Amino acid sequence: MKPSGPMALPPIIDIQRATVYRGDTRVFTNFSLSLPEGEHVAILGPNGAGKSTFLKLLSGEVHPMTLDHTRVRLFGEERWNVWDVRKKLGIVSSDLQRDYLICAAGRNVVLSGFYASNDTYDHQTFTQAQVTRANDVMRELGIESFATRSFGHLSTGEQRRFLLGRALVHDPPVLVLDEPTSGLDLKSCFQYLDLVRAQMQKGKTVVLVTHHLHEIPPEIDRIIFLKDGQISADGLKPALLTDDHISSLFDRRIVLAQANGWYQFLPG
Repeated sequence: MKPSGPMALPPIIDIQRATVYRGDTRVFTNFSLSLPEGEHVAILGPNGAGKSTFLKLLSGEVHPMTLDHTRVRLFGEERWNVWDVRKKLGIVSSDLQRDYLICAAGRNVVLSGFYASNDTYDHQTFTQAQVTRANDVMRELGIESFATRSFGHLSTGEQRRFLLGRALVHDPPVLVLDEPTSGLDLKSCFQYLDLVRAQMQKGKTVVLVTHHLHEIPPEIDRIIFLKDGQISADGLKPALLTDDHISSLFDRRIVLAQANGWYQFLPG
């Protein structure tokens, strides 16, 4: 349930009229979006819609143009310390999985979350409490037996779970997941989604960015359609996940199948 009243939490992110470029390409123009903490959201759209740019806005890898009417706030702050944000926002992206060093041992993948680094390094120090926390997270995710195996020798699903552990090591209140089951076989897909749902049931807010409808857990209530750098629709799941709306979003006739709160695409 969304918090309300005087004790309401500030939005995770509040973007007002942002114009954002990636190189010479303008991705967003006067883009506005607010995501409250405590409200599970799926941002759904085709490739090229702007989903990756939105993720990079969250992580601080790209910034909007400095214009008088533009405002971007994270957790209520217009100026924020990137290290403080990383403790509140656990991001697992496909870019991170692609770029992560294949020689890193599994335990070090999780520990690297304390420094937001790609593997751990000799100059980094870890307290016993941090090592214990990393071990606890691996145990929770069912990956402790792979702690000494190198990242490059893990399956795609195991890699994804270690990167989830890296995001969870700070125990952040918010998880941002980028196409979390892409490349996973059916068993690994279901296992990973079970882990995500367990985090939601523990009280973490989940923001899911995807073009895969089957990744959206039943607990997600709000759906945002992103297309051509614009929000084309924003509302409750039953209202937006219809044949006509999804067909319009992906420019193809699509029929939806639904069972037990899950949805899937079928060709129309």
